[in-house]
Amino acid sequence: MTWTDRLNADPLPWLLEEDTPAVRAAALRCLLDRPADDPEVVDARAAAMTTGPIAAILAEQDEAGWWVKPGPGYAPKYTGTVWSLIFLDQLGADPADERVQRACAYVLRWCPTSSGGLGSSGSHVEARPAPSSVAHCLNGNLLRALIGFGHLDDAEVQAAISWAARSILGGPDAPRFYATATSGPVFACGANEGKPCAWGAVKTVRALGRIPRERRCDEVVAALAASVEFLLSRDPAVADYPMGWGNTKPSGSWFKLGFPSGYVADVLQVLEALAEAGELGDPRTAHALDWVLAQQDAQGRWRNRYAYNRKTWGDIEKQGAPSKWVTLRACTVLRAAA
Repeated sequence: MTWTDRLNADPLPWLLEEDTPAVRAAALRCLLDRPADDPEVVDARAAAMTTGPIAAILAEQDEAGWWVKPGPGYAPKYTGTVWSLIFLDQLGADPADERVQRACAYVLRWCPTSSGGLGSSGSHVEARPAPSSVAHCLNGNLLRALIGFGHLDDAEVQAAISWAARSILGGPDAPRFYATATSGPVFACGANEGKPCAWGAVKTVRALGRIPRERRCDEVVAALAASVEFLLSRDPAVADYPMGWGNTKPSGSWFKLGFPSGYVADVLQVLEALAEAGELGDPRTAHALDWVLAQQDAQGRWRNRYAYNRKTWGDIEKQGAPSKWVTLRACTVLRAAA
C-alpha cells in the first residue's frame, strides 16, 4: 500500500493547478521530488513571487527591510517584520529575491539578544530586545526561516541555534531562565507558568530539523533527541501537554489544522516536526497519523480551520474551506510516514 492509497481521492491535480503557483511549486518539490532547477518548479516559483500572498506581503515592505514600523518587528501580529518573514518562508518565497534578503538582514540586525536567542519586541525603536524576551516559539520560527533563506552560517543564526540547544538540555551552560518568556530546560516557559511548552517544542524541532544532518553538532543532536522524546511523551492526537494557569483541557487550536502558522501549533505540525527529525516511524505517532487521515473529505482534501483571516497582508485562504496548503501539509507528512 502506498501513501496515496490511504486517501479518499487524489488531490494532486488540484494542488498542481497553475492559479496557485506557490502551492504548485511546493507540491512539485515535496510530493513529486522535482529538483529546485526543474523548469516547472522555476516557472511556478517565479509566478508565485509576482502574484498571490507572497506578492501581497512584499508589496508592503519598506525599502529598509521592515514591515509596518522599524524595530525588532514582533508587533503588530501578524503583519510586523518577523511575521512577514516567517510567512514568506512558509509560502516558499525565493531566497534569491533581493527583498527577501533585505528582510533577513534587517531581522539579523535587530532581533538577536545578548543571550544569543532571537527575541521579541514590538517597539518601533531600532534596538535589540532583552534576553528575557526570547522564547522557543519565535526563536524556532525565525531560525527555520533564516536557515531556509540561506543564513545557516551567519554568526547570529549559529548563536540562536546554540541558545535553543543549550536551553533544551539545561545544565551549567544553559542560558539564564527568566520568569517572563524565556524558555528553560526542556521548554519550560514563563508564558506557560514555567511548565514545558509544546508549541515552542514544535517550532524548535522544525528549526533544528532543517539543519542538514551532516551539519548537526553533538549539542544539536542531543537537543533534537530530547525534544522528540518530549513531544512523544504524550499522544500527539490528544495533545495533553503540560498546561499552566489552571488549564486542564488542551487548547482547541491543536485540533484546528491551518495555514499559515504563527506561534500556535496543531497536531499535524507535531507530525511535521517529527518527520523532519526522522521519527515518524515511532509507533507513538500512529494515533496522530490516523487522526489526520480522518480529517480529509471525500475528495482527499483538508480544510483550513485556522486561516488567520483579516490578520495578515491579505487573506491566504478562506476560513473553513478546502485548503490547498493544509492538504499539501497533510500529504507531505503521510508520504513521509509511508
